Amino acid sequence: MPDAISTTVQSVKDPVMSAAQFDRLRKIIYDRSGIHYPDNKKYVLESRLGRRLVELDIEDYDQYVSFLTIGPYKDDEFQEMFNKITINETSFFRNEPQLDVFERTILPKLIESRSAVKRLRFWSAACSSGEEPFTLAMQIHRSLGIRLQDWKIEILGTDISEKALEVATSGKYTDYSLRTTNQLIKQRYFSQQGLYFTIDPVIRSMVHFELLNLKDRLGAKRFGKFDVIFCRNVMIYFDDAMRGQVVNMFADQLADDGSLFIGHSETLRGLDTPFAQIPVPQAFCYQKVASKPVM
Repeated sequence: MPDAISTTVQSVKDPVMSAAQFDRLRKIIYDRSGIHYPDNKKYVLESRLGRRLVELDIEDYDQYVSFLTIGPYKDDEFQEMFNKITINETSFFRNEPQLDVFERTILPKLIESRSAVKRLRFWSAACSSGEEPFTLAMQIHRSLGIRLQDWKIEILGTDISEKALEVATSGKYTDYSLRTTNQLIKQRYFSQQGLYFTIDPVIRSMVHFELLNLKDRLGAKRFGKFDVIFCRNVMIYFDDAMRGQVVNMFADQLADDGSLFIGHSETLRGLDTPFAQIPVPQAFCYQKVASKPVM
């Protein structure tokens, strides 16, 4: 998940970013990703991109803007820039009280309501390196048990970062990603090989990953409807306009009785969206107002 607020010590050799250059760069970032850098975060962008300019042997940010917008490698460089300015901070079973609400309240209701078709679809948006969708897969696996073979379970993980998705696709993680994971879960769903923990093949087969920018509403439509969407700790980096755009896109992609989980530091309050918060503590979960909230 992006962390656009933390700092990095800037090398004295790094180019200096003027206010005008900051304005141009943050507009490019916002237009492409929706991430908003406020006026007081110029130093964050400067510290994270300074070394990139040195790597490219580019003398100043005006040249970098040209390289990023009109050069033959502009699309590739946007990915490189995005990898530099974001920190994908995540782990398995992050915010476990919220995940308990998903597993014990939302999921049983869905299993009951979909018992005729035996198909469930989940979307982990801005999934970073894949810990969240794999966590959902483990929860679904232990909830369905031997019934899993009779169900069609589809879990989609999307992110804007190719680098993060490479880790997700590999299914291999260091102990840091499992720092909040119960030891019994580690033993059941991972195999350790040296310093790496590899996801169980059954869990790995339940999840697939795609590159997706959350500004790309048409791109999201091709994935169809979902029963549950997770998008946690990402919208705190968006302004109100972008948050409203993304949340309404999620509404379009959800089934009529579907649920949206957001981060504990996020809210839909003040946005014009078709969602109502379900009255369950620690859920941070919303459903379409046309549907009856899960109790």
